[in-house]
Amino acid sequence: MEVNQAKQEHLLALKVMRLTKPTLFTNLPVTCEDRDLPGDLFGQLMREDPSTIKGAETLTLGEMLTLPQNFGNIFLGETFSSYISVHNDGNQIVKDILVKADLQTSSQRLNLSASNSAVAELKPECCIDDVIHHEVKEIGTHILVCAVSYSTQHGEKLYFRKFFKFQVLKPLDVKTKFYNAETDEVFLEAQIQNITTSPMFMEKVSLEPSMMYNVTELNAVKSGEEEESTFGKMSYLQPMDTRQYLYCLKPKPEYAEKAGVIKGVTVIGKLDIVWKTNLGERGRLQTSQLQRMAPGYGDIRLSLEVIPDTVNLEEPFEIICKITNCSERTMDLVLEMCNTRSIHWCGVSGRQLGKLSPAASLSLPLTVFSSVQGLQSISGLRLTDTFLKRTYEYDDIAQVCVISTEVEIS
Repeated sequence: MEVNQAKQEHLLALKVMRLTKPTLFTNLPVTCEDRDLPGDLFGQLMREDPSTIKGAETLTLGEMLTLPQNFGNIFLGETFSSYISVHNDGNQIVKDILVKADLQTSSQRLNLSASNSAVAELKPECCIDDVIHHEVKEIGTHILVCAVSYSTQHGEKLYFRKFFKFQVLKPLDVKTKFYNAETDEVFLEAQIQNITTSPMFMEKVSLEPSMMYNVTELNAVKSGEEEESTFGKMSYLQPMDTRQYLYCLKPKPEYAEKAGVIKGVTVIGKLDIVWKTNLGERGRLQTSQLQRMAPGYGDIRLSLEVIPDTVNLEEPFEIICKITNCSERTMDLVLEMCNTRSIHWCGVSGRQLGKLSPAASLSLPLTVFSSVQGLQSISGLRLTDTFLKRTYEYDDIAQVCVISTEVEIS
């Protein structure tokens, strides 16, 4: 949309055109059967039409390219390019020509001019050309302000400007979900929806983790020695389609043992999305820092480091528990093991574990057996801090499959 000031006769003319890729020319084929009145007339006209494909005249798409007839849509993350031309329509030389191009958004004003120096003179029928580029990083109303100032031969200083208003639209809808594992791992699910009217080629969707995490992409499967994307070789996203990406984040070794630090980490990282449209126009979006709700471990955390998947009925097996002090004070811990209906602990209950400093942890091997078959929950552990006389109970720590080894003799 162009908005002009009050009309005034100027020696210079300003023209602004957005630079975009052309589109494939489309036509509307008209056909009929040979027995109809026109006979082969329509077919002959289509064969003579230079815009149709020879031998495939009834296809809608042709061999020619069409230049854009309007400003078109601009999406967040794309590069806005524009051609600016100042032409001397008069019959006299003008001097000290200065052309400025600014982009006004809802939050800032950006100078897009390649040069801020004035041109000494411009002869009649000559022009000054400039091409500006800007990666669009805000949605909403944008105004391109083009201003021209110059001096006539008589020393009169003149000035005019033009405004070009356009809207920047949102191309993708991004939703994220976080899943906190029993360990310090964090799983991120990113749902990306194409909300434009044309298909996209998804060139890259990656997660840039924060400084405390390493990331593993879970969007490919191994096929022999090579990895193949779960979305296939041609990663197209049709209009209004949604695709889900999965990532696993693990704390770096230097932070893995610092339970208090990892517990309070809410910033996970940011998504980097790169796509291309029909004729290769590139777009890129980076989300803001993704944040999760910090898991509530309480003062002390108990997790399992080692546990078998399957065990035999009434046969003891070993597990390794990890106890971590998530508080800011030293604890003096006592471990009690309470039998349940199906789970029976081996060893002495009420064992002294000693003092545990803040953010410190210890690994504790324990022996247990199950008297009931099926999927059983490991429960019945109790930790007591003798300093504060505070007790912490842990049920449903993990599950194990219990099978019978008896053989029936018929």
